[in-house]
Amino acid sequence: MSTPPAHDGPLGHGLLLLELDGAGSHPAAWRVSRTAPASLLAPEHLRGAVLAAESAGFHAVTFSDPGLPDPDHPHPDHPHPDPLGPDAAARLNALQRAAFAGPVTRSLALIPEVDTVYTEPFHISTQLASLDYVSGGRAGWLVAASPSAADAAAVGRDTARGERLSREAADSIEVSRRLWDSWEDDAVIRDVPTGRYLDVDKLHYIDAETGSYSVKGPSIIPRPPQGQLPVLAPAGLLPPEAVAAGAADALLVSAPTPELLAAELGATRAGLAAGGTGPALIAELDVVLDSRGQAAAERLDRLNGHAAWQSRRARFVGTAAELTELLAEVLAWADGVRLHPAVLETDLEELSRLVLPELRRRGLLAPTTPDATFREQLGLARPASRYAAVTAGTTAPGREN
Repeated sequence: MSTPPAHDGPLGHGLLLLELDGAGSHPAAWRVSRTAPASLLAPEHLRGAVLAAESAGFHAVTFSDPGLPDPDHPHPDHPHPDPLGPDAAARLNALQRAAFAGPVTRSLALIPEVDTVYTEPFHISTQLASLDYVSGGRAGWLVAASPSAADAAAVGRDTARGERLSREAADSIEVSRRLWDSWEDDAVIRDVPTGRYLDVDKLHYIDAETGSYSVKGPSIIPRPPQGQLPVLAPAGLLPPEAVAAGAADALLVSAPTPELLAAELGATRAGLAAGGTGPALIAELDVVLDSRGQAAAERLDRLNGHAAWQSRRARFVGTAAELTELLAEVLAWADGVRLHPAVLETDLEELSRLVLPELRRRGLLAPTTPDATFREQLGLARPASRYAAVTAGTTAPGREN
């Protein structure tokens, strides 16, 4: 990789995110996992996975939510799933898994993937705000926008694709953000002498009129602990004007190979530079490591013998020491990296034992702080409600760094 340009990202040190997807990100991971297939949906498996990730020193975990299978427009993480695999037919809802993990963990940010197109923003915003309460302010939102005809048919509407898909995703984020702001922070007063639970003057109609939605508001639950949950979106999903306006707090950047990640990160950052300080950039990386005397390439060959792994992300196949060097280079360009282990329990064991300790020894990772909010991890201030600011006759703050 070439020398990275100087940039004013929001973070002083890198964040590491881990995708917790079934037995692993490879569609045949269940075949070699030490966890019985029937146990992958058990709460003990999820509890063990999030605690292992937290103990290893990861800053955040994400929860994939592929939705209904659509052979014409498959999920980017599982374009060719193993037809015999349990994950192809059974997957617990990402937001519910994140909510389960909330009381179990202390420092991990919990980021479920939630579709913006076939789920109404009123429901998205309230469910994510609830997750923020359950986790004590450690919730995030991984934005998805499904082009699947099966997902559209499930809710009885036409399929959105192309520019319309991007616009609807941006509109959903905007409406959700307004709903989070529709309660002022001190709207709940619990005034026992007068019997008033709420100060109704501190609940606001949002009167959101976009090309996709018409929502009056306010929300049905109080403003989330973080005020605004951090929003992560794949780079290229949202219209440039929406990104410039602060729709996303972080962009997930993919490239065909690890060698091309730096160029893609640099190009993405250059495209954001005209708008001033932009969202954090998080690189995407599939990972297959040497483990227990078996070479990573051999492990991958065995897995691919059952089902091809054709994700759109760069893929690293090699030793823990080689991965450490690659991550050190990528973190010079990116604000964070999201790792997708081929087989969760196998690759997470190597990451925990050999990779994260060395990165932390080199001072490349941000500290993990119990009870810190996800906004704090991202270096973002807690914003005031835009409606409270309007009521006070001042200018409402936008995304703050």
